Amino acid sequence: MSINRRRFLKLGSVTIAGLPLARVTQNTAWYNFNNDKALPESNLYKAFKDPVNTAKPFVRWWWNGNRIVKEELLRELDMLKGLGIGGVEINSIRFPETADPLHYKEHEWLSDEWLELLDFALKAANERGMICDIIVGSGWPFGGEFLTKDEQTQIMALGTKDISGPQTLKISREELLKIVDPPISSKNLKSFKELCVLRLAPANLESIDQVVNLDSQTDKDLITIDVPDGNHVLYFLVKITGFMAVMFGAPGASGPVLNHYNKEAVQKYLNKMSDAITPKIGLMGNKFRSVFTDSLELEGANWCDDMLEQFEKRRKYSLNAYLPFILFKTGRLGRALDEKYGSVPGEQLKDTLDRVRYDFEITKMELFQERFLDTFLNWCKTNGVKSRVQAYGREYHPSDSSMQIDVPECETWIRTHIGQELKDFDYKQGRAYSEVNKFVSSGARLAGKKLISCEEITNTELVFNATLERIKQTGDQSNLSGVTHSILHGFNYSPADARFPGWIRYGTFFNERNPWWPYLKQWVGYKGRLSAVFQNGTLVSDVAVMHPLPDLWSKYAAQWDPFPERALPSYVHNIWEAIHQNGSGCDYVSESVLQKATFLNGKLVYGPRQYKALLIVEAETIHPNTAKAIKRFADAGGRIIFIDKYPYKAPGYNDHLTLDKQVNDIIKGIKNKNVVMYPAPTLNGKIIDWYKNIQERFGITPYMKIDDPQASVSQVYYKFDSADAFFISNYSNSKRFEFNADFNVTPDKTAWLWDAETGERYLYPTAGKKNRLKVTLGPAETKLIVFDLRRHGEKYNAIDFSKKAILTVTSPWNLTLNHVDGSKQTQKLDKLIDFKDDHNLAAFAGDAVYENSFIVNNPADISYLNLGKVEGVSKVILNGKDLGNRWYGDHVYAVKGVVKKGSNLLIIQLATTLGNYMYSLKDNKDSLKWIRGKKQPLYTMGVLGPVELG
Repeated sequence: MSINRRRFLKLGSVTIAGLPLARVTQNTAWYNFNNDKALPESNLYKAFKDPVNTAKPFVRWWWNGNRIVKEELLRELDMLKGLGIGGVEINSIRFPETADPLHYKEHEWLSDEWLELLDFALKAANERGMICDIIVGSGWPFGGEFLTKDEQTQIMALGTKDISGPQTLKISREELLKIVDPPISSKNLKSFKELCVLRLAPANLESIDQVVNLDSQTDKDLITIDVPDGNHVLYFLVKITGFMAVMFGAPGASGPVLNHYNKEAVQKYLNKMSDAITPKIGLMGNKFRSVFTDSLELEGANWCDDMLEQFEKRRKYSLNAYLPFILFKTGRLGRALDEKYGSVPGEQLKDTLDRVRYDFEITKMELFQERFLDTFLNWCKTNGVKSRVQAYGREYHPSDSSMQIDVPECETWIRTHIGQELKDFDYKQGRAYSEVNKFVSSGARLAGKKLISCEEITNTELVFNATLERIKQTGDQSNLSGVTHSILHGFNYSPADARFPGWIRYGTFFNERNPWWPYLKQWVGYKGRLSAVFQNGTLVSDVAVMHPLPDLWSKYAAQWDPFPERALPSYVHNIWEAIHQNGSGCDYVSESVLQKATFLNGKLVYGPRQYKALLIVEAETIHPNTAKAIKRFADAGGRIIFIDKYPYKAPGYNDHLTLDKQVNDIIKGIKNKNVVMYPAPTLNGKIIDWYKNIQERFGITPYMKIDDPQASVSQVYYKFDSADAFFISNYSNSKRFEFNADFNVTPDKTAWLWDAETGERYLYPTAGKKNRLKVTLGPAETKLIVFDLRRHGEKYNAIDFSKKAILTVTSPWNLTLNHVDGSKQTQKLDKLIDFKDDHNLAAFAGDAVYENSFIVNNPADISYLNLGKVEGVSKVILNGKDLGNRWYGDHVYAVKGVVKKGSNLLIIQLATTLGNYMYSLKDNKDSLKWIRGKKQPLYTMGVLGPVELG
């Protein structure tokens, strides 16, 4: 079968999309799917104002060491429900090394005791109207002590040794086995090594024919090699079985990782879980919404016992001669090492090896699809549960695989650099969403799904230093990448009597001992209201973007998503950002999608999605069927923009000369004035400006035309039957932005601000035309602007603190410190200071109460109170009146009618993080792990001011 007829990845049928509006009750379906119709505006607002549980954030509920008891399960469920959490993902995990188990007994995964507690937790959650998911196994990737050798994961690992000739080299097999020892994040204590391939190649290799095959000696204890004159490289491949242990597996599900390329082993593992759970609780789908497969961090696993046979069957040639030369030496998580090793191939041979490497990569993906993913999906269907899979790993197609999952999932991380300036030609700095998010959300939309899940606020760094502001910015970026539901990383099962700070596997310290815990409910409500809108609408995208994945996989092999080691080209992950920053929307499309798309009147149509332009980013290599699809789009009048180059060859090795010519002839034969090549962005330019030029030059009208696009401001647009919703976000935690924007909506609609923090809505002031608005965004601020047919309501009046301040509160402050350790102290401050700069305050964590007074002669002149720079959550009480709190951005309060003539009493309550206090605990194990171990500094904390009124 020629490569242009091979199916790259088998796509499953569209199964779900949409948001349920019925609340969860026992034995009811979790979803009321409705792909075709968006909610009418009136029902949409009800869903927004009072979100259902499926829209509210869930938490990953780490059952630390499965040291669980019924009383604590109830206490934590009540606490989560009170917080506004809609559901839990039950996640058995290893007990934290830093924690004291006290008197709590450890329960083995799937034991009778564990099953009884699981059943109890499910019933208790159901009584509280909360939804439950459960993880497959424990930790990640899943496995267990019970796996036999042939069920354990395998890697064919590369070793090389430079040799000079002429000489007769004698080397032991044991020495070669010892050399090949790739670093693994979670090594299994017992692995099995086998020397499989042994080849001698010249240091400068022009042809595979120059390679000497020494495989016949792989079973000898002492290997003898006649090395010719010159420099040579000895290549040896070692198959390691059971090389990886489950990361943080709980008792009963730790030990070696399962071989995901072994269908029988996968089925057996899944059945072990369902066969244990079903007799206890009944059909799993009656109690669980979904079953979850966590990060597929397979550490470079690339092998199964029939890999060579499967490769030849699928690719129509033998891999054997090329195998050592297409593999890379790998580091942690299977990352290809950049160090120099091995022979230097000639140009023609390098091209051949790149083609064979591509074939190897897609063979792995096909086997993973058929043997793991298909097996998992069928098992979920049999057990009546939805599938939920996180897009991780090198074997999982980032977009096409997500099209098949009921609840596709990506990941968003909290980092120290969140809120800082985004950098061009960089896909990490300033970004919380991972690079896979856009792939996942695009695949989901193409399959008609509206529920896109995200492991959100993933935190292995700022465990005790995460602020609510940074949490908000992280979650907002998730939504900008297309996410519609948040599953928080994570909530640690930690009994009330656990020693401070409690049981912490990791994750943001979502715990009642955190000083800002009382305010977390506000962010949870904010996220739930946004999700209620996003899950009910259709995300609008008019631009399709295709990455050059065959080129990437050919040259560098498949990358470790969600954090690819390489970006090809270096700016490829910045393009979608620039499109959205310029007021448009985009999806990623794969070759499979293009091949199955239809083209009509200049539109590219796939399922429910349609696009008016296609950007193909520096692709040299595409399948002939993809080239044919591109031509069909061109013939239909489609706008196609090739960035920097035209494709000219096909991927893979078999019959490649014929297929290359097909691609080249098809692309060269496209005759359409709408098909152009456009130069790549330059290092000294801005990608946001680069795309703006594309937009203007080729008439790609944005949904939201922004007068002055900024890299720190982005948006997504959702459409409903009678409403249009724009979610606009300021990434920055320090800059303010003000701009005018024209919204491409029908003239009969009126703009409203839907306040996701309160659930209220207000008429939004226009800037001339009904669809022209002036948008002001403070640091870390977002706005949800909805255009609908309603015309009357309360007007939106923002606090105007642009006018010059009249009064600065400068007199000494009385400061009361209510420490989390139970202590209390008071002191006077001559001026507002950063706590970290004062040795008496540096280790404080808890509630700090500032008290001061000021004199006002004419209260009518005062409308706002601005606390200036604040690190922490502020709450203001002025003259005995509670003015509310601010947990991100500008800490500005409306004080009209509250300020009085004469003396005014001002009280500012500040909730801090725990980080600086943890830093002071030199003998605390969690401090040593998360603060000192991470070499975190003291962080700015306190009300820094200036505190002004105007």
